[in-house]
Amino acid sequence: MATDTKGEIVNKVKQSDKLVTIDLQKYYDENPRAELDLKQFLFKGMILKEQDFRDQLEDFNWSQFEGQYVGIYCSTDAIISKWAYMLVGQHLAGKAKEVFKGQKEDMLFELYRRRLDDIDWSSYKDKFVILKGCTSKEKQVPESVYLYATQKLIPYVKKLMYGEACSNVPVYRV
Repeated sequence: MATDTKGEIVNKVKQSDKLVTIDLQKYYDENPRAELDLKQFLFKGMILKEQDFRDQLEDFNWSQFEGQYVGIYCSTDAIISKWAYMLVGQHLAGKAKEVFKGQKEDMLFELYRRRLDDIDWSSYKDKFVILKGCTSKEKQVPESVYLYATQKLIPYVKKLMYGEACSNVPVYRV
């Protein structure tokens, strides 16, 4: 803070048109997400027996994933064939909003990435940019998203910081 000629306090940070704060949470996709662990369909949680796998998929309640993003993964070290993921995807077609390979954080990154790819990053040319650090638990921003945004900003910004205007960590400077 500084004072002007009349002795009034002036917030120079707020007045700066070169300082921009980006809140990555605003790119959060609100649609519900679910995970499906393939372990439950494996013999002893480890072995993929094709006919048993197919039978269990037929009997499974797929409607529970209606309208959700679904991440398919296996929590064990079992070797899962590509066709197994394809079969699960086939059962989710028309029910799930979209199907991903991976867990919730993998889906979350992909959903953020899609939205971040729509940004014209050149609009931050020669700016001092702060990637807002405090995020709510309801709208998580994984570290991978900060990394992705950093890679998009570096070619354009004069300075990149993390945190808040009053307390930030410098990340990059030209």
